[in-house]
Parts: sequence; structure tokens; C-alpha cells
Amino acid sequence: MIHKHFAIAAATTIMLSAAAHATVTTLPDSALTPSTSYYTDNLGSLAMTPNDDGSSSLINLGFNFTLYGTTYNSLYINNNGNVTFLNALGAYTPTGPTGVNVPIISPYFADVDTRGTGTVSYRDDGSALYVTWDQVGYYGVHTDKLDSFQLVLRADGSVIPAGQGQIGFFYKQMGWTTGDASGGSGGFGGAPAAVGFGNGAGDAQVLFSSQASNINQIVNNSHIWFNISNGGGVVVVPSVPEPETWALMGMGVVGLIGAAARRRRAGKPAAPDQLAAA
Repeated sequence: MIHKHFAIAAATTIMLSAAAHATVTTLPDSALTPSTSYYTDNLGSLAMTPNDDGSSSLINLGFNFTLYGTTYNSLYINNNGNVTFLNALGAYTPTGPTGVNVPIISPYFADVDTRGTGTVSYRDDGSALYVTWDQVGYYGVHTDKLDSFQLVLRADGSVIPAGQGQIGFFYKQMGWTTGDASGGSGGFGGAPAAVGFGNGAGDAQVLFSSQASNINQIVNNSHIWFNISNGGGVVVVPSVPEPETWALMGMGVVGLIGAAARRRRAGKPAAPDQLAAA
């Protein structure tokens, strides 16, 4: 087996220097609402073939999406539980809440490995993007514990249904937090998964238990909606009751991103980009 090596210290140094003037907002775990389903079960096409640390080719959204004052119309889907703007990201170890050096939205940034099982799929309907990591394993090629989660990303100016938002994170069964190369053993320990988003310049939104040892239990069978306003995510509180799987009682702002180790560890070959499915 090809091995990746855990080298969190160097990445942490980069993170701290970039975070000197960062604004990081932390929200309570109570912003999450119990649910058991994805937002949509129409998962679309494969974003990439089975891989470790790969990314899609550049995906044109067909709509505009503004994050921290910058408007984008394309992004990359990365195997490791996140999407990024401007550049793809092969980093696999989340190291903190201040963001990597590219804008990122990460429903569950961790070392996903789909070579054994699971898929990363996406569907773009012209006004929203749905990205799903379905029953994915962890590095290296472990399938004993699986994670299933989905990102919903809506266009600027969308007419948003009551009780929903512009961005949604949806979690089903979440069985692991950490890949072997991030200091984990049996899917736990080391540097656990990170949840939220950042602008690539140190500003970020972070869930309180992001990177906690039990982050999988915190987000398991839950979801959260939030809207973007001046870079912040405003958690949506429904004005009327919704079906159980869509109910939301949030408050405040949510986000994160676990900044990741950009550079590869010794002995870990760079993963080739995976072509997006037509």
C-alpha cells in the first residue's frame, strides 16, 4: 500500500501566519437540526472516478455565487469533502478554522477514499448545485465505516423556500472522522473532520465541534441551512413547521473550514485530477 505521512506541524505554521488578521466566527452545535435524509436523492453524475485526494475538472455552474464579496461562476469538487473556488485542493488533513489559501466550502473536510467503496456525485440544475459524498470510506481504502453527506449551493438571487437557505449541509449516517494519514486509527483520532467555510485569506465560519473527536456523532443525521451576507452565514429559522426531515431550529451564523495541509507529505504522490463526468 502507498502511505501518506502525518505532518501537521508544518501546515499549522502556515495556518497561523495567514490567520494574523483573520475573522473567525464560531457557532454552537445547536444550530444543527435532526434529520435523516439528503435534501435530494437525485444525485446526478459522478464528479470523479474512485480515487484518493482527487478533484473534478473545473465545473461551470451556470449561475453566480458570491462568497465574502467575491462572485464566482465555477468551482472544483474535491474528493476530501469540500468544494473550492479558483483552484482544486488535494489536501487531506484539516488543521484549523482559518481557511486554506483558496475559498472553500466544506460540509465535512476529511481524508475520503473512494477506491474501496462510495461515490462523489453532483447535479447542477442551472440555479443550484448538489454535491453528494455517498457511503464513502476513509484512507487507506477502509470500508468498515462509511460517511454520507450532501452540499446544497444555490445561486445568488434565488427564491428560497421558507425555512431554507442559500447553502445547506445535510448528513445521514456518519461513521468516521479521520483517515490513517491524518493520525487516525480505525477512522478516529488524529486530526478529525472540519465543517464550515472560509475565503482563503484567513476569514472563516466554524461549527463549535468542528474537528472534535466526535464530530461524526455531532453532525450524524442532521442538517443546517444558512445564507451568505457580507461573508457571514445566517442560519435560517423556519417561520412555519416543515416535514420532520427538513425541520430547522438554528440561530446565528455557521461555517468553518478546516485549513488543510496544502503540501504533500513525503512518500505521498500527487493525485491526478479526475475528469468530471459528462
